[in-house]
Amino acid sequence: MAKLGVITDGISREFELALSVMNEFGLQHAELQFLWDKEVGDLDDREMNRAQQLVKAHGVLVSCISRHIFGGMLVGGTDRESAGYQAHLAALERCIDMAQALDCPRVRIMAFRKEMILFGSQGAEEWNVATGAWEKLRELVEPAVQIAEDRDITLVVETGNNAMITSAFLARKLIDELGSQQLKVLWDPANSLYCAEVPFPDGYDALRGGYLGHIHIKDVVVEIAKATVTCKELGSGHLGAYLPRIAAALREGGYDGAISLESVYRPPGGTFEDGFRASIGRFQELFG
Repeated sequence: MAKLGVITDGISREFELALSVMNEFGLQHAELQFLWDKEVGDLDDREMNRAQQLVKAHGVLVSCISRHIFGGMLVGGTDRESAGYQAHLAALERCIDMAQALDCPRVRIMAFRKEMILFGSQGAEEWNVATGAWEKLRELVEPAVQIAEDRDITLVVETGNNAMITSAFLARKLIDELGSQQLKVLWDPANSLYCAEVPFPDGYDALRGGYLGHIHIKDVVVEIAKATVTCKELGSGHLGAYLPRIAAALREGGYDGAISLESVYRPPGGTFEDGFRASIGRFQELFG
């Protein structure tokens, strides 16, 4: 059975409030991204001790430490020796420290900044492909994977709508080429709508066979030609029609990892907590 939870700052960055709302709805798995005024990995010792105390007091488990490691970086403008890249590796080490202190099994990484066309042939390789971008991505992710192997933690790379890994297909390809059991996919099927990947069966089928490490669920309306995404109450966006089939496939496939509601919907005039409350019932109905 899947472990249901939420990215806590989707309720509130006030961590105690977010945990109290989780308790109200019986959610047991907290994914940590922003706590108070800081991103995970930036907490000082006092704040870290406070986070540990609150997690214990509210009886929840931590499913993922989700800093935006490598997020927004250009592969073409980054090398392993650059100060920016080394700063992201140092942040990864701090996130692993936090994960291990909280008995959390996984840490998220992002996949740099999106290049539109990575592969092509019959002339496209000359005129359209971002030559060498995929190979550079692999080169830059490899040291992070080595850190994960050395420290016995699982990295999950998110399918991001503004990242080099936009789809389940590309996530699987990266894992296959790096060949590490410590790298899995953080599947966000709503994000992958923006690269036109069909969430089910295509996206789900690409992750069969042990690739799936963590899941984000939200709903959106995607208008690619208008470069627009609108967050929606769960079930009312473009992912809505796929959600029952995804949930059924996860149950039938025996997925027992974590599924986080990514509460990014904010109703007009309301708050993100209001958006969470509008979607949590459907989330639990589908995946509980």
